[in-house]
Amino acid sequence: MAVQTGRLAVISTPIGNLGDLSPRARDELAAAELVAAEDTRRTGQLLTTLGLSRPLVSLHEHNESERIVELLEKLRAGASIALVSDAGTPLLSDPGFELVRRVAAEGMPVVAVPGPSAITAALSIAGLPTERFTFEGFLPARLAERRTRIAELKHESRTLVFFEAPHRIAESLEDLAAGFGADRRVAVARELTKVFETVYRGSLAELAAQARSDSNFARGEITVVVAGAPRRADGDQPRERLDATLAVLLTELSPSKAAALAARLTGAKRNDAYQRALELARATPAG
Repeated sequence: MAVQTGRLAVISTPIGNLGDLSPRARDELAAAELVAAEDTRRTGQLLTTLGLSRPLVSLHEHNESERIVELLEKLRAGASIALVSDAGTPLLSDPGFELVRRVAAEGMPVVAVPGPSAITAALSIAGLPTERFTFEGFLPARLAERRTRIAELKHESRTLVFFEAPHRIAESLEDLAAGFGADRRVAVARELTKVFETVYRGSLAELAAQARSDSNFARGEITVVVAGAPRRADGDQPRERLDATLAVLLTELSPSKAAALAARLTGAKRNDAYQRALELARATPAG
């Protein structure tokens, strides 16, 4: 007689407003024999608020690989396990991918219990095109890496969605303005679904300046939605490569030295590379 395996339910939880938890999500949490949570304290508070008490086990970026063995054994034995993150939909800038991949690879059921997500919430109210978009997660925290990534995304025509830490939002908007162009449209949504939900809309330059002057701008959870770039001609490809190369070199070298090295790496004319290095250096905030 075949042993009945368990199932893994991937459950979306509120990003702020408890009323956004679906009845199905509550039922799945109540029925779970074990809840794998990014932060057991936070999920424990959610369960208590819902009037539930379930066994909890931590599953985060630092222990996912080790925890999978234990969870797979329980699933093979027939356990029903719920996977949740701190807020929103698991796996979207949150742990859980490796667990889902391994459970699916063994042929055990993985079910989605959809619900809140800061990504779709921000897109729905940003006032920017939503037909095609790409989620980029967090931009790199390190200056050179962040500017390099922005240079790589400069010509992405789809709407871009980022998460950002409050203490980095001003400098990230400044780097985006320098890399994408000051006039590119953007919406910054903070504290989505919460009491102080606010959406700032304007150009990258406008919101970068506002982030420096408005103390409320850098409070709470932040999602950034940036309009995609206009479609470009094939002839723009060499310029994109030159800009991406200079964006890295200018963090360490003077414009003249950066231009000389960029010209060798990309095949651009040295004078053209120098003029572009000067433009980028003037447009990029120091630090």
